[in-house]
Amino acid sequence: MSSNTPDPITLSLFSNRFISCAEAMSKSLEQTSISTNIKERLDFSCAVFSPIGDLIANFPNIPVHLGKILYFSLRLSDPDISAIKYQLNLHKNDLRPGDVLLTNSPIAGGSHLPDITIITPCFDKATNEIIFFTASRGHHSDIGGILPGSMPPNSTSLEEEGAEIVSFKLVQNGRFDSETLYDLLVTQPSKVEGSSGCRNFKDVQSDLKAQVSANHKGIQLLHLLCKEFGLSMVQEYMYHIRNNAEYAVRNLLKTVARSTGRTTLSATDYLDDGSPISLTVKIDEIHGSAVFDFNGTGPELRGNLNAPISVVHSAVIYCARSMLGVDIPLNSGCLAPIDIIIPEGSLLSPSPEAAVCGGNVMTSQRVVDVVLKAFEACAASQGCCNNVTFGAGGKDPITGEIKPGWGYYETVAGGSGATKDQDGVSGTHVHMTNTRITDPEILERRYPILLRRFEFRRGSGGVGKHRGGDGVIREYELMQPLQLSILSERRVTRPYGLHGGGDAQPGLNLWLKQPKKKAISSGSNTDKPRIINLGGKASAKMSKGDVFILLTPGGGGYGHPSEATYDAPSRASLGLTEDFTPRGSVFERHSLAASSA
Repeated sequence: MSSNTPDPITLSLFSNRFISCAEAMSKSLEQTSISTNIKERLDFSCAVFSPIGDLIANFPNIPVHLGKILYFSLRLSDPDISAIKYQLNLHKNDLRPGDVLLTNSPIAGGSHLPDITIITPCFDKATNEIIFFTASRGHHSDIGGILPGSMPPNSTSLEEEGAEIVSFKLVQNGRFDSETLYDLLVTQPSKVEGSSGCRNFKDVQSDLKAQVSANHKGIQLLHLLCKEFGLSMVQEYMYHIRNNAEYAVRNLLKTVARSTGRTTLSATDYLDDGSPISLTVKIDEIHGSAVFDFNGTGPELRGNLNAPISVVHSAVIYCARSMLGVDIPLNSGCLAPIDIIIPEGSLLSPSPEAAVCGGNVMTSQRVVDVVLKAFEACAASQGCCNNVTFGAGGKDPITGEIKPGWGYYETVAGGSGATKDQDGVSGTHVHMTNTRITDPEILERRYPILLRRFEFRRGSGGVGKHRGGDGVIREYELMQPLQLSILSERRVTRPYGLHGGGDAQPGLNLWLKQPKKKAISSGSNTDKPRIINLGGKASAKMSKGDVFILLTPGGGGYGHPSEATYDAPSRASLGLTEDFTPRGSVFERHSLAASSA
């Protein structure tokens, strides 16, 4: 690595050229994939890495993906090894031009099993040495497991969540290995009791080919960059970009210590089951470094809100980058000044067998809440991804018969937390996720669902000098019998306000269960739908005509409401009931006394 001071204009040029490589990869993946998850919702990320596995630049799709491509750990004493290096350690001198690797295992830098990472080495054409890596990670709609969509709210072990692949040469010497892929995604998961293999293998295989193609697009652009400037200069500025990010984070930490007069920051928040997530940040004001210590966090959970250690790295690197206020690529330099301590055996460092599908999409959000609370950067956002999955088919748990099947997955927006300078945003994804919602026309054309309602949940954001953003209401009517699952948080604990700001409203998941035909014909009082509170995590076999209603949390307010320059609207003026649901609708009949399943 050169010790020369980089030219700022050239540094900016290379930063943008590397980002443009990742952006071109993203555009290729969007255009060539076929699933709604990747093509429509954009639930994927693409990035460029150095030959030793350091993240150089990414196109900012899903923040939760990138820290986990960056870091994994089998031992807490060795936390700073990238997922790319994990594959390098496994294959060492075994990689050749035309090889492409696949992994989704949490022990190898994975998050949860539906997120499949494709890694492609980029070789120098003259020396045949690896000079870069390109990688893409996409959330696939089904990779097996006990429920369609591979996001079971009731999973208690990793094997119940689908296929786990530590490392596999998906492409070897230019040949795509469909046979072994089928065995890994379909045959092996179906051997687990109560589980099915991948229910839509053709779609998953097609999307994986799109990821391979996207990686190749990145490699082509990297070769063009090296041809234009020379490999030596490209790699020199690659390291300058990393060092520039490190300098920016060190300056941020120094500024925080000086402006607050504190070198120790702390915060604690709680999952809906009462499990604490605790953080103490100790800042070295002289060197601009910090220790993020998560001691005090609760133990590993029986359910699936356990988060692989890489999830914590994702949350911390996201927070560090978000608080910078300068336009630099998110890369490995952002974490260079930060040491992260996570107690082994906690819900943030679970055993390899632990269920983790909820940790990636929900615990990650709560870790971000805790970090930003410690720095007093903003009030809590919705703290959840509101994961909805539904589907049918696969392996019958009783007969063992395998039926053609499918699965669908989406995450739904809520409210973001307010800051000292502005209101929160309503109906938006926050922090660790950045996906789009599937267009109603596409959802209804491709799946047996009628979208009856999709609107803001007015008044659900916290009050304050600056208001928190409102959540949304999304209402699905089933056009055929389906297995529907909801995996969510902030149904008990409310997104908190800061500095006198009000807490936001929690979320709510309702099932309008249609009465049986016999009850209707008898003229009994059971001819109306039952309104059932599903709680935060549930799965149910629903019938044709049943309705699922999702009310997502808002964001917390910032500052005392008396300082506001507007008059906060009353619930009555918004046409809302006491629990912030629309008056004159099915919601008005719902109360805390509603029956629960």
